[in-house]
Amino acid sequence: TSKPVISVIVPAIECDVRAGKINLPEFIVKCPSQCKETKQQVYGTGVFASISSICNAAIHSGVITNTGGKVIVRKMAGQNIYKGSNANGVRSLSLPKWRESFVVSVGKPKKGVIYPSTLDYVKSPAVTTALPMTITPEPTTTTTPEPTTTTLATTTTTTTPPPPPTTTKPRAAVHKVRDLILSSKSMDPCMLYCKVDLAFLMDGSWSIGKRRFKIQKDFLSEVAQTINVGVAGPMMGLIQYGDDPVTEISLKSYSNSREVKSAIEKIAQKGGLSNVGKALSYINKHYFSDVNGNRGGAPNVAVVLVDGWPTDKVEEASRLARESGINIFFVTIEGADDNEKQNLVETNFVDKVGVLSQSWFALRKAVQPLVKRVCDTDRLVCSKTCLNANDIAFVIDGSSSVGTGNFRTVLQFVANITREFEISDTDTRVGAVQYTYEQRLEFGFGQYNNKAELLNAIKRINYWSGGTSTGAAITYAAEQLFSKSKPNKRKIMIVITDGRSYDDVRAPALAVHRQGVIAYSIGIAWAAQDELEYIATDPDKEHSFFVDEFDNLYKFVPKIIHNICQEFNSQPRN
Repeated sequence: TSKPVISVIVPAIECDVRAGKINLPEFIVKCPSQCKETKQQVYGTGVFASISSICNAAIHSGVITNTGGKVIVRKMAGQNIYKGSNANGVRSLSLPKWRESFVVSVGKPKKGVIYPSTLDYVKSPAVTTALPMTITPEPTTTTTPEPTTTTLATTTTTTTPPPPPTTTKPRAAVHKVRDLILSSKSMDPCMLYCKVDLAFLMDGSWSIGKRRFKIQKDFLSEVAQTINVGVAGPMMGLIQYGDDPVTEISLKSYSNSREVKSAIEKIAQKGGLSNVGKALSYINKHYFSDVNGNRGGAPNVAVVLVDGWPTDKVEEASRLARESGINIFFVTIEGADDNEKQNLVETNFVDKVGVLSQSWFALRKAVQPLVKRVCDTDRLVCSKTCLNANDIAFVIDGSSSVGTGNFRTVLQFVANITREFEISDTDTRVGAVQYTYEQRLEFGFGQYNNKAELLNAIKRINYWSGGTSTGAAITYAAEQLFSKSKPNKRKIMIVITDGRSYDDVRAPALAVHRQGVIAYSIGIAWAAQDELEYIATDPDKEHSFFVDEFDNLYKFVPKIIHNICQEFNSQPRN
């Protein structure tokens, strides 16, 4: 009998697919014809940088001709230098350094080796899913809440509860134990792997009464059970507020839901007024600290339960808490009673945080929507909380090699990043420096305090033309911009360059790093990889980016915003 013929499915790719975009160590692909005409860039000879076109690297190496064909690609470590050459009608370029390489060979599978029939592409986070501009569910019967807080109202008649997420981000490690738990308890996977540091501010004021205080405790116990407290997932703490806030449970007190529930049952009502503002200041300054169990790599979330209206100022305390990276949710229940109204400070509080619930007895209906919202860590990482607490300096290369058309593309890239932030004197502020041999301050922090004016100012920047002194430009930005930063703002510098600097970048970059500036380097075309890494804050791979063409700059906007936010939520709070 003859042996069955095993047909190998070879996935087809386009001419512009680069090796670095495929997340496999070794694979086989089929290139189309006429790739030479597309002039997709190639870096290196024999061993290519992973930003090279697979098909044109294969033509350059003589593995295939311009009529296309099958190619085996094998990934390798990055090289310190890639030498350019001209071979088989393809001109490859030189590159000082790159983090990953690949080699190509004739697409004839080795005996006994089975290559993947589908390709695993590296996907960049989409702006629409990774970068929501607000995480506030909009009630159907009221105006949109002010963006200083996020409101989760509980009601039976007037509010549409927030919908559950429509998609779940796939997780790299899926364990059998999780599947067993899901099948036995029908639990949402996000609630098992929801790594957040979660603090509840419970209302202990006299206005709530003993019965409603008990309902509040039952609600918190049910939340603790639902989120499945644990060191690998959510940690839950609790502060009771009245006249003054008191820590009932720190983040590190208990490591499972049963212990948290037991501790909640023992909490006694403290009484006093409803000083929510004082409680928010307390969690901002004291609660989310390393000594209290803050883990650093998990988003900080505070859920404030309010019976009626606060009796002190909330808005400023809420803003400062957000600026330090705390995502705030309000669960507001009922209104102020007649005795309480005389103590109110901000009588328009309800207009700022959203709709009130009709009843404490409807509170249980908020458990699932609330847990889904606080467990949506992708949205928490890039909520508005992180988008309004920065001083961002753009350091823009205006050298003659850029050219007028490309300079306009760079300005569009700057505008695209800026557009994602909340712009005001108390939110994010943006400054810009253009440099050649010399430097020019285009505008300083706070010069434009609304987004429309700022975007117009970016559009109006005139191209300078000249040499490339990137090191001097970094020093100039530190002196002209970061010396005027506010103490509570994070300092971020984004350096954009298309070539090697005529001066040293290492010492100026090190100096701004020591000043607490988080530096991103964006290199285009002939930018030197070693200089990009010197400029960038460690780790380089999160702060340094390279594109071969100006027109591809836009692709990095979501990644840069996501990294800024993720780093913001991971900062230590000692």
